[in-house]
Amino acid sequence: SLALTADGAVWSWGCGWTGLLGHGDQQDQLLPKKVEAFAGRRVVTLSAGEDHSLALAADGAVFTWGLGESGCLGHGEDLSN
Repeated sequence: SLALTADGAVWSWGCGWTGLLGHGDQQDQLLPKKVEAFAGRRVVTLSAGEDHSLALAADGAVFTWGLGESGCLGHGEDLSN
């Protein structure tokens, strides 16, 4: 699960398999945990899929993470991040 706060912070919790939560590991989170990768950045919208997620920052930067099979993350490779 993902949540976006009014100040643009991203929080996630649930199953951490394949980096789904964006914390740089595969640990499950039983409680919401702030995604530190966005520190200093204002996220304006999120999209959470079953196996990967996407964030759009106020400056137009796009971020994806989770299961990267078949290049679905758009990173030009077939792996999970």
